[in-house]
Amino acid sequence: MVSESSFSSSNRSPAGVSKFANTFTTRIFSDVAGDITIVVDGEPFLLHKFPLVSRSGKIRKMVADGKDSNISKLELLNMPGGYQAFELAMKFCYGMNFEITTANVAALRCAAEYLEMTEDYREENLIARTEVYLNEVVALSLEKSVEVLCTCETLPSIVEEVGIPSLCVEAIAMNACKEQLVSGLSRLECDGESSELKSGCLEWWIEDLSVLRIDYYAKVIGAMGRMGVRADSIVESLMHYAQTSLKGVGKSQIWNPVRMKPNPGIEENDQKTIVEALVNLLPTEKSSSIPLSFLFGMLRMAIMVEVTMACRLELERRVAFRLEMVSIDDLLIPSLRAGDSLFDIDTVHRILVNFLQRIEDEENDEDCGYESDGLGSPSHDSLLKVGRLIDTYLAEIAPDPYLSLQKFIAMIEILPDYARVIDDGLYRAIDIYLKAHPMLSDHECKKLCKFIDCQKLSQEASNHAAQNERLPVHMAVRVLYFEQLRLKNALSGNSGDGFLSQKLSSGVPSAAMSPRDNYASLRRENRELKLEISRMRVRLSELEKEQMFMKRGMMDKSGNGNTFLTSLSKGIGKIGIFSGPAGGKRQKASRKSRGTDGKTGRSRRLELGRDLEIKKFVIKKGEKKSMFGIGLERAGELKKKFYRDLLTKLDTTSNKLPADSDSKQD
Repeated sequence: MVSESSFSSSNRSPAGVSKFANTFTTRIFSDVAGDITIVVDGEPFLLHKFPLVSRSGKIRKMVADGKDSNISKLELLNMPGGYQAFELAMKFCYGMNFEITTANVAALRCAAEYLEMTEDYREENLIARTEVYLNEVVALSLEKSVEVLCTCETLPSIVEEVGIPSLCVEAIAMNACKEQLVSGLSRLECDGESSELKSGCLEWWIEDLSVLRIDYYAKVIGAMGRMGVRADSIVESLMHYAQTSLKGVGKSQIWNPVRMKPNPGIEENDQKTIVEALVNLLPTEKSSSIPLSFLFGMLRMAIMVEVTMACRLELERRVAFRLEMVSIDDLLIPSLRAGDSLFDIDTVHRILVNFLQRIEDEENDEDCGYESDGLGSPSHDSLLKVGRLIDTYLAEIAPDPYLSLQKFIAMIEILPDYARVIDDGLYRAIDIYLKAHPMLSDHECKKLCKFIDCQKLSQEASNHAAQNERLPVHMAVRVLYFEQLRLKNALSGNSGDGFLSQKLSSGVPSAAMSPRDNYASLRRENRELKLEISRMRVRLSELEKEQMFMKRGMMDKSGNGNTFLTSLSKGIGKIGIFSGPAGGKRQKASRKSRGTDGKTGRSRRLELGRDLEIKKFVIKKGEKKSMFGIGLERAGELKKKFYRDLLTKLDTTSNKLPADSDSKQD
């Protein structure tokens, strides 16, 4: 075995011939001088024709085609692997021993193909020797296949013609598939271990693939998918490759709206190619194995390196498929365009459009079977979650001074009305926007506030809106009007059955409509009813909380309440409404007069008792301030009015009853 280092020198001798050539020819044919000089990449080699033409078809043809039979100099252009590969090929021609390794086998195989060192000229020629090494050594090892594939990156297109990259790609995929089968046992053994040990047991080859060039890496991942490698393993490999190859991309570009776009360089073009390739390699099936954080990270990188619109739309579509699981931080994508808003509103808007299209497609699939999506259907729950998410997003972007009213309204109106059970989040976002943009005209304020449904505001939001000076006057009036209706319905015991009855009656299909139109109409009514039921549940929860607070307050003030009722009963007893001499005398009266007086007294007692209960209810509500929108001042006025009305009724009753008693006695 001859050491390679003995022949790696390329320093030239004074005569213009390399030291390698002198040493080489002297050791093999010390008594015969070299008869041909071959120049490769400017490097001359003084050699002998006979050992070369006996194994290389290309050199044989060049010598035979020469005009001079005693040709002494040849030049080889575009030699694969350069003069280093030619040097190894010449060692083989002279029968010198050298080691074929993963570092030189690809270049040596290409050099043998270039020199036409086939079996037609000599058995076990260089092509056959390199093929044996590739098939029996490289193809059986994932690590060696990766090493050889890396060396192919520097070789010309001839390496594709001889099939070395495809052989390595298939070998990597096959070995990874074998490792997956073996890891089934390792997975069971690692179940009780730490997560670090478990990940190391499963996909140790992921880090090895990260050194590949993106085109070879894409071929490897494609082959793995065809051979059945797990999707989660492929996703993990894609994530690791992205973290390795795109580390630090765009850090200086974030939050710099006045950035000037330079001419794209080689590095940026490579990053663009990598992002687009990785997006195309994502598993096509609808799987949750791809983390949302990775999708949003790729989306941000895609925006930074300005990939094609098709690539961005694919990422947005994948995000929209699981939008209900997205966090608010994921949606806050910085905008890189000069003079634009701080956040990329357009991207989020397109994601939301894709999500709504997905919901519509799911509902259409259900329509084909005439199935009703219940109150807790997945699509309805997802829509409600996204509604809350978008309201939070609107509140986050509202303080942006560069955010135009048109974009803000576009984000509001894209969601359907049934996506929000209550409008508290929307009201908060609009209030923040009005505070951050005080220069809006009255018309713009009215245009923005029309999206708030006053009937869908909670008690707390309604109280805030009624006192909010930033809202237009008509908005405050609407809030107060619906608060008055709410108070009236609460006092009268109306729980909204009329609304439900109206919805049910309006949802009766018409005979003139087609069955599909009837079903679509019923689905719309069903959606509205579900929204109203959800809203009523929210109201019921608020009322239960208020009732609990009222009970606590009544228990705290039970002493004062008992004193007041006791004194009131004593006062009423003195004027003879429920007991006393007058009552006994009426019992002796005639049947007619007794019936008339009894009915009048009973109706007065019922009226007085009902007024008392209603006033007590209103006073207690007013003291709590937040039950039906009655403030402390309003509660005080109602209390005073209650006392005045009660005293008036007592005076009237005391004046009338004795007179009636006296007349009856006479």
